[in-house]
Amino acid sequence: MLRSFAVSRRRWPLKAPFRISRGVKTAAETVMVELRRGDAAGRGEAVPYPRYGESVEGVATQLEALAERFEAGAPDEALRDLLAPGAARNALDCALWDLRARETGRSVAAMTGLARPDRLACAVTVSLDEPEAMGAAAGALAGAPLVKVKLDGELVEQRLTAVGQAAPRSRLIIDPNEGWTIDILRDVSPLLRRMNIALIEQPLPAEADAALAGFEPPAPVCADESAHTADQLDDLRDRYQAINIKLDKAGGLTEAMALLRKGRELGFTIMTGCMVCSSLGIAPALHIAGSSDFADLDGPWWLAGDWPCGVRVEGGWMTPPARGFWGEPG
Repeated sequence: MLRSFAVSRRRWPLKAPFRISRGVKTAAETVMVELRRGDAAGRGEAVPYPRYGESVEGVATQLEALAERFEAGAPDEALRDLLAPGAARNALDCALWDLRARETGRSVAAMTGLARPDRLACAVTVSLDEPEAMGAAAGALAGAPLVKVKLDGELVEQRLTAVGQAAPRSRLIIDPNEGWTIDILRDVSPLLRRMNIALIEQPLPAEADAALAGFEPPAPVCADESAHTADQLDDLRDRYQAINIKLDKAGGLTEAMALLRKGRELGFTIMTGCMVCSSLGIAPALHIAGSSDFADLDGPWWLAGDWPCGVRVEGGWMTPPARGFWGEPG
Protein backbone atom coordinates (compact mmCIF):
# COMPACT_ATOMS: atom_id res chain seq x y z
CA MET A 1 0.00 0.00 0.00
CA LEU A 2 1.34 3.45 -0.91
CA ARG A 3 2.14 5.81 1.90
CA SER A 4 1.80 8.84 -0.39
CA PHE A 5 1.02 9.78 -3.98
CA ALA A 6 2.14 13.32 -4.83
CA VAL A 7 1.66 15.22 -8.09
CA SER A 8 3.60 18.39 -8.93
CA ARG A 9 3.88 20.72 -11.90
CA ARG A 10 7.25 22.02 -13.04
CA ARG A 11 8.31 24.61 -15.59
CA TRP A 12 11.79 24.35 -17.11
CA PRO A 13 12.88 27.46 -19.10
CA LEU A 14 14.73 26.74 -22.33
CA LYS A 15 18.11 28.17 -23.27
CA ALA A 16 16.70 29.21 -26.68
CA PRO A 17 13.27 29.13 -28.36
CA PHE A 18 12.34 25.72 -29.78
CA ARG A 19 10.40 26.10 -33.04
CA ILE A 20 8.59 23.43 -35.04
CA SER A 21 5.91 23.62 -37.72
CA ARG A 22 3.16 23.81 -35.08
CA GLY A 23 4.61 26.66 -33.05
CA VAL A 24 7.31 27.73 -30.64
CA LYS A 25 7.99 27.02 -26.97
CA THR A 26 10.26 28.77 -24.49
CA ALA A 27 9.83 26.36 -21.57
CA ALA A 28 9.14 22.68 -20.95
CA GLU A 29 5.96 22.21 -18.92
CA THR A 30 6.07 18.91 -17.05
CA VAL A 31 4.07 16.94 -14.49
CA MET A 32 5.86 14.77 -11.92
CA VAL A 33 4.50 11.92 -9.82
CA GLU A 34 6.31 10.88 -6.65
CA LEU A 35 5.25 7.69 -4.87
CA ARG A 36 6.27 6.49 -1.42
CA ARG A 37 5.79 2.99 -0.10
CA GLY A 38 7.52 2.10 3.11
CA ASP A 39 10.94 3.76 3.01
CA ALA A 40 11.20 3.69 -0.79
CA ALA A 41 10.28 6.51 -3.20
CA GLY A 42 9.87 6.51 -6.97
CA ARG A 43 9.52 9.36 -9.48
CA GLY A 44 8.18 9.73 -12.99
CA GLU A 45 7.83 12.71 -15.33
CA ALA A 46 5.51 13.44 -18.25
CA VAL A 47 5.13 16.23 -20.79
CA PRO A 48 1.48 16.89 -21.67
CA TYR A 49 1.17 17.57 -25.39
CA PRO A 50 -1.59 19.83 -26.81
CA ARG A 51 -1.42 17.97 -30.16
CA TYR A 52 -3.06 15.07 -28.32
CA GLY A 53 -5.53 17.21 -26.39
CA GLU A 54 -3.42 17.26 -23.23
CA SER A 55 -2.58 20.10 -20.84
CA VAL A 56 -0.57 20.35 -17.64
CA GLU A 57 -3.69 20.96 -15.57
CA GLY A 58 -5.62 18.18 -17.27
CA VAL A 59 -2.88 15.59 -16.78
CA ALA A 60 -2.27 16.66 -13.18
CA THR A 61 -6.00 16.40 -12.47
CA GLN A 62 -6.13 12.90 -13.98
CA LEU A 63 -3.32 11.80 -11.71
CA GLU A 64 -4.58 13.50 -8.58
CA ALA A 65 -7.91 11.72 -9.03
CA LEU A 66 -6.09 8.38 -8.65
CA ALA A 67 -4.16 9.23 -5.49
CA GLU A 68 -6.76 7.96 -3.03
CA ARG A 69 -7.26 4.71 -4.95
CA PHE A 70 -3.56 3.86 -5.01
CA GLU A 71 -3.01 4.94 -1.42
CA ALA A 72 -5.87 2.58 -0.49
CA GLY A 73 -4.05 -0.34 -2.06
CA ALA A 74 -4.83 -0.50 -5.78
CA PRO A 75 -2.28 -2.85 -7.39
CA ASP A 76 0.35 -1.44 -9.71
CA GLU A 77 -1.21 -3.39 -12.58
CA ALA A 78 -4.45 -1.38 -12.26
CA LEU A 79 -2.73 1.50 -14.04
CA ARG A 80 -3.48 0.13 -17.52
CA ASP A 81 -7.23 0.04 -16.84
CA LEU A 82 -7.36 3.41 -15.09
CA LEU A 83 -5.52 5.59 -17.62
CA ALA A 84 -5.43 5.66 -21.41
CA PRO A 85 -2.05 5.80 -23.19
CA GLY A 86 -0.58 9.27 -22.85
CA ALA A 87 1.29 11.59 -20.54
CA ALA A 88 -0.58 10.82 -17.30
CA ARG A 89 -0.04 7.08 -17.62
CA ASN A 90 3.62 7.68 -18.51
CA ALA A 91 4.34 9.66 -15.35
CA LEU A 92 2.72 7.07 -13.11
CA ASP A 93 4.10 4.03 -14.92
CA CYS A 94 7.66 5.36 -14.72
CA ALA A 95 7.24 6.28 -11.05
CA LEU A 96 6.09 2.71 -10.35
CA TRP A 97 9.11 1.21 -12.14
CA ASP A 98 11.44 3.48 -10.14
CA LEU A 99 9.65 2.59 -6.90
CA ARG A 100 9.91 -1.17 -7.55
CA ALA A 101 13.63 -0.83 -8.28
CA ARG A 102 14.22 0.86 -4.94
CA GLU A 103 11.97 -1.55 -3.04
CA THR A 104 13.46 -4.72 -4.47
CA GLY A 105 17.09 -3.67 -4.87
CA ARG A 106 16.90 -4.76 -8.55
CA SER A 107 17.47 -2.20 -11.29
CA VAL A 108 14.95 -1.62 -14.07
CA ALA A 109 17.59 -3.00 -16.44
CA ALA A 110 17.64 -6.27 -14.46
CA MET A 111 13.85 -6.45 -14.27
CA THR A 112 13.26 -5.77 -17.97
CA GLY A 113 16.37 -7.23 -19.59
CA LEU A 114 16.89 -3.88 -21.34
CA ALA A 115 20.29 -2.51 -20.44
CA ARG A 116 20.84 1.21 -20.17
CA PRO A 117 23.72 2.16 -22.52
CA ASP A 118 26.78 3.78 -21.01
CA ARG A 119 27.00 6.10 -24.03
CA LEU A 120 24.94 6.51 -27.16
CA ALA A 121 24.74 8.70 -30.21
CA CYS A 122 21.86 11.12 -29.64
CA ALA A 123 20.30 13.36 -32.27
CA VAL A 124 20.69 17.06 -31.53
CA THR A 125 18.05 19.32 -32.99
CA VAL A 126 18.26 22.32 -35.30
CA SER A 127 15.11 24.30 -34.58
CA LEU A 128 12.99 25.77 -37.38
CA ASP A 129 14.30 29.18 -38.43
CA GLU A 130 15.52 31.11 -41.44
CA PRO A 131 17.95 29.11 -43.61
CA GLU A 132 20.99 31.15 -42.57
CA ALA A 133 20.21 30.73 -38.89
CA MET A 134 19.63 26.98 -39.31
CA GLY A 135 22.93 26.69 -41.15
CA ALA A 136 24.71 28.47 -38.32
CA ALA A 137 23.05 26.23 -35.73
CA ALA A 138 24.03 23.13 -37.72
CA GLY A 139 27.59 24.41 -38.04
CA ALA A 140 27.84 24.52 -34.27
CA LEU A 141 26.85 20.83 -34.24
CA ALA A 142 29.00 19.78 -37.18
CA GLY A 143 30.82 17.10 -35.20
CA ALA A 144 27.63 15.39 -34.08
CA PRO A 145 26.92 12.01 -35.68
CA LEU A 146 23.17 12.66 -35.92
CA VAL A 147 21.38 15.99 -36.42
CA LYS A 148 17.61 16.45 -36.45
CA VAL A 149 16.24 19.20 -38.68
CA LYS A 150 12.86 20.78 -37.94
CA LEU A 151 11.01 21.92 -41.06
CA ASP A 152 7.65 23.16 -42.26
CA GLY A 153 6.29 23.52 -45.79
CA GLU A 154 8.24 26.70 -46.63
CA LEU A 155 11.82 27.15 -47.87
CA VAL A 156 12.37 23.41 -47.60
CA GLU A 157 15.25 23.11 -50.07
CA GLN A 158 16.96 26.28 -48.83
CA ARG A 159 16.83 25.13 -45.20
CA LEU A 160 18.00 21.61 -45.97
CA THR A 161 20.81 22.85 -48.17
CA ALA A 162 22.01 25.26 -45.48
CA VAL A 163 22.07 22.51 -42.85
CA GLY A 164 23.65 19.93 -45.14
CA GLN A 165 26.46 22.26 -46.15
CA ALA A 166 27.14 23.29 -42.55
CA ALA A 167 27.20 19.72 -41.17
CA PRO A 168 28.36 17.56 -44.10
CA ARG A 169 29.51 14.60 -41.97
CA SER A 170 26.35 14.33 -39.88
CA ARG A 171 23.47 12.04 -40.75
CA LEU A 172 20.19 13.95 -40.79
CA ILE A 173 16.74 13.17 -39.46
CA ILE A 174 14.32 15.59 -41.08
CA ASP A 175 11.11 16.29 -39.19
CA PRO A 176 8.30 18.43 -40.64
CA ASN A 177 6.00 17.52 -37.69
CA GLU A 178 3.10 16.73 -40.06
CA GLY A 179 3.77 19.96 -41.96
CA TRP A 180 4.12 18.57 -45.50
CA THR A 181 1.83 17.28 -48.20
CA ILE A 182 2.62 14.29 -50.38
CA ASP A 183 3.39 16.76 -53.19
CA ILE A 184 6.06 18.50 -51.10
CA LEU A 185 7.57 15.13 -50.24
CA ARG A 186 7.67 14.14 -53.92
CA ASP A 187 9.15 17.48 -54.96
CA VAL A 188 11.95 17.42 -52.39
CA SER A 189 12.80 13.72 -52.86
CA PRO A 190 15.52 14.30 -55.50
CA LEU A 191 17.37 16.56 -53.07
CA LEU A 192 16.93 14.09 -50.21
CA ARG A 193 18.43 11.31 -52.31
CA ARG A 194 21.60 13.37 -52.67
CA MET A 195 21.86 14.11 -48.95
CA ASN A 196 22.89 12.01 -45.98
CA ILE A 197 19.34 11.40 -44.71
CA ALA A 198 18.81 8.76 -42.03
CA LEU A 199 15.05 9.18 -41.56
CA ILE A 200 12.12 11.30 -42.75
CA GLU A 201 9.97 11.68 -39.66
CA GLN A 202 6.18 12.09 -39.93
CA PRO A 203 6.10 14.25 -43.07
CA LEU A 204 2.30 14.14 -43.48
CA PRO A 205 -0.49 14.69 -40.97
CA ALA A 206 -1.46 11.45 -39.26
CA GLU A 207 -4.97 11.67 -40.66
CA ALA A 208 -3.58 12.05 -44.21
CA ASP A 209 -0.80 9.49 -44.15
CA ALA A 210 -2.66 7.00 -46.35
CA ALA A 211 -1.02 8.94 -49.21
CA LEU A 212 2.27 7.26 -48.24
CA ALA A 213 0.99 3.83 -49.29
CA GLY A 214 2.90 2.76 -52.39
CA PHE A 215 5.25 5.75 -52.25
CA GLU A 216 8.93 4.89 -52.69
CA PRO A 217 10.75 7.24 -50.29
CA PRO A 218 14.33 8.46 -50.68
CA ALA A 219 14.96 7.42 -47.06
CA PRO A 220 12.94 5.46 -44.48
CA VAL A 221 9.78 7.28 -43.38
CA CYS A 222 9.28 7.20 -39.61
CA ALA A 223 5.87 7.29 -37.91
CA ASP A 224 5.68 9.62 -34.92
CA GLU A 225 2.23 11.16 -34.51
CA SER A 226 0.82 8.13 -36.33
CA ALA A 227 2.32 5.57 -33.91
CA HIS A 228 1.40 5.56 -30.23
CA THR A 229 0.82 1.96 -29.11
CA ALA A 230 1.71 -1.55 -30.28
CA ASP A 231 -1.79 -2.37 -31.51
CA GLN A 232 -1.51 0.33 -34.21
CA LEU A 233 1.58 -1.04 -35.93
CA ASP A 234 -0.02 -3.61 -38.22
CA ASP A 235 -1.92 -0.81 -39.99
CA LEU A 236 1.25 1.22 -40.60
CA ARG A 237 3.32 -1.30 -42.52
CA ASP A 238 2.26 -0.05 -45.97
CA ARG A 239 3.11 3.57 -45.10
CA TYR A 240 6.18 3.62 -42.86
CA GLN A 241 9.49 1.84 -42.55
CA ALA A 242 10.32 3.10 -39.04
CA ILE A 243 8.56 4.09 -35.82
CA ASN A 244 9.39 6.65 -33.15
CA ILE A 245 8.73 5.31 -29.64
CA LYS A 246 7.99 8.07 -27.15
CA LEU A 247 7.00 7.20 -23.61
CA ASP A 248 4.65 10.17 -23.38
CA LYS A 249 2.66 8.87 -26.36
CA ALA A 250 2.76 5.20 -25.39
CA GLY A 251 1.91 5.77 -21.75
CA GLY A 252 5.16 4.75 -20.10
CA LEU A 253 7.97 2.24 -20.18
CA THR A 254 5.62 -0.76 -20.04
CA GLU A 255 3.85 0.03 -23.32
CA ALA A 256 7.11 1.27 -24.87
CA MET A 257 8.56 -2.21 -24.35
CA ALA A 258 5.53 -3.71 -26.11
CA LEU A 259 6.07 -1.27 -28.98
CA LEU A 260 9.72 -2.24 -29.20
CA ARG A 261 8.89 -5.96 -29.34
CA LYS A 262 6.10 -5.59 -31.88
CA GLY A 263 8.09 -3.14 -33.98
CA ARG A 264 10.99 -5.59 -34.21
CA GLU A 265 8.64 -8.46 -35.08
CA LEU A 266 7.21 -6.43 -37.97
CA GLY A 267 10.61 -5.32 -39.25
CA PHE A 268 10.40 -1.62 -38.44
CA THR A 269 13.50 0.46 -37.86
CA ILE A 270 13.22 1.78 -34.30
CA MET A 271 13.88 5.28 -33.02
CA THR A 272 13.43 6.30 -29.39
CA GLY A 273 12.27 9.90 -29.09
CA CYS A 274 11.13 12.38 -26.48
CA MET A 275 9.33 15.62 -25.86
CA VAL A 276 11.31 18.61 -24.58
CA CYS A 277 11.71 17.43 -21.00
CA SER A 278 14.13 17.03 -18.13
CA SER A 279 16.51 14.15 -17.42
CA LEU A 280 13.79 12.51 -15.35
CA GLY A 281 11.78 12.03 -18.54
CA ILE A 282 14.79 10.68 -20.43
CA ALA A 283 16.10 8.16 -17.88
CA PRO A 284 13.37 5.52 -18.51
CA ALA A 285 13.59 6.01 -22.28
CA LEU A 286 17.28 5.07 -22.24
CA HIS A 287 16.25 1.45 -21.67
CA ILE A 288 14.39 1.51 -24.99
CA ALA A 289 17.10 3.54 -26.72
CA GLY A 290 19.72 0.91 -25.93
CA SER A 291 17.82 -1.51 -28.19
CA SER A 292 16.92 1.04 -30.88
CA ASP A 293 18.54 1.98 -34.16
CA PHE A 294 18.36 5.73 -33.44
CA ALA A 295 17.99 7.87 -30.33
CA ASP A 296 16.48 11.35 -30.33
CA LEU A 297 16.59 12.19 -26.63
CA ASP A 298 18.02 15.70 -26.54
CA GLY A 299 15.11 17.23 -24.59
CA PRO A 300 17.28 18.14 -21.56
CA TRP A 301 19.93 19.64 -23.86
CA TRP A 302 17.43 22.44 -24.58
CA LEU A 303 16.92 23.33 -20.92
CA ALA A 304 18.58 26.27 -19.23
CA GLY A 305 18.84 24.08 -16.12
CA ASP A 306 18.20 20.41 -15.32
CA TRP A 307 18.18 18.01 -12.39
CA PRO A 308 21.57 17.57 -10.72
CA CYS A 309 23.37 14.43 -11.89
CA GLY A 310 21.12 14.08 -14.94
CA VAL A 311 22.02 13.10 -18.50
CA ARG A 312 24.75 14.92 -20.42
CA VAL A 313 24.87 15.59 -24.16
CA GLU A 314 28.23 16.61 -25.60
CA GLY A 315 29.14 16.57 -29.28
CA GLY A 316 26.02 14.54 -30.08
CA TRP A 317 26.80 11.82 -27.56
CA MET A 318 24.69 11.18 -24.46
CA THR A 319 25.86 9.77 -21.15
CA PRO A 320 23.22 8.54 -18.67
CA PRO A 321 22.39 10.01 -15.28
CA ALA A 322 24.46 9.25 -12.23
CA ARG A 323 23.81 5.92 -10.50
CA GLY A 324 20.65 6.01 -8.42
CA PHE A 325 19.03 8.88 -10.32
CA TRP A 326 16.18 6.71 -11.64
CA GLY A 327 15.42 3.02 -11.90
CA GLU A 328 18.24 1.76 -9.70
CA PRO A 329 18.58 1.05 -5.98
CA GLY A 330 19.51 4.29 -4.26
